[in-house]
Amino acid sequence: MSQTVEVRFKGTRKGYFVWGDEADPIRIKDVVIVEVERGRDLGRVTAVGELAAKKCGGCTSCAVGETAEEPAALKPVIRRASAEDIKIHQEIRQSEEAVRQKVIQRARAHELLMKISDTEWQWDRNKLTIYFTADKRVDFRALVRDLASLFHTRIELRQIGVRDEAARLSGVGRCGREYCCSTWLKELSPVNLGLAKDQHLSLNPSQISGGCGRLLCCLKYEHDFYVTTRKRFPKEGKTLKTSVGAEKVIAVDIFRERVFLRHDEHGSRIIPLEQLRTEVEQLGDVFTTLETRSRRGIGKTDPSSGN
Repeated sequence: MSQTVEVRFKGTRKGYFVWGDEADPIRIKDVVIVEVERGRDLGRVTAVGELAAKKCGGCTSCAVGETAEEPAALKPVIRRASAEDIKIHQEIRQSEEAVRQKVIQRARAHELLMKISDTEWQWDRNKLTIYFTADKRVDFRALVRDLASLFHTRIELRQIGVRDEAARLSGVGRCGREYCCSTWLKELSPVNLGLAKDQHLSLNPSQISGGCGRLLCCLKYEHDFYVTTRKRFPKEGKTLKTSVGAEKVIAVDIFRERVFLRHDEHGSRIIPLEQLRTEVEQLGDVFTTLETRSRRGIGKTDPSSGN
């Protein structure tokens, strides 16, 4: 029985294929030669079997601008790549920057307002894909004819967004690590400003934007953690009865499990969340967090009450 195989290529491009040799099962990280629309290409296996089939069935984009095929139409994995195949692949990759510079020169000669981000040869050199960004629609038909006569191969120009460009080119983010979209985060989902507000982050664009100039991807995949964790803490601005008296919650530190409180007479203090919970419950009050309010069906407090 054949297996569905996910194969990734340069940048964020990926495709789904079938492996039919049951006696010699394919494995993750194997480098393979696959059949594509116009010849053969080389990539690395990133998923096999049921996982690959599931991803293929729910995939909306095998590559930037490409639509996933149905499993019945998947093309085959031809074979595992040999050392010579890999050597050819490396030589091709090393030549792509020189190709990009030539494309930039031709685009300038045609006076086209476009930024050439990257170039990618197909392994057998039957196709050259050129990735670019542009603010407006670009008529590049004359450029394609010019490049086809220069490189003597099929030319495909593909316009991508700035987030896809950052994923392809990679870089170092504000956290000091390589971009998530270039390493493990292969599916880019929309990010909106409301996520930063929920996480109580600065709304200064320079503080919450990534190298692409758009909102940080981590705002999206970290959002559930912030929302879930904050349910264990009292709402900021709420007044609680503690061992000191009536204290107002100024801020919460969800990572260190601390609460910042302020008393009108005794000033401010910082205490652990569990200590605050104990003090409140010892006074016979209920430590009402967002979580318990939701569970009991308690409505929102009256803003005029200050609680």
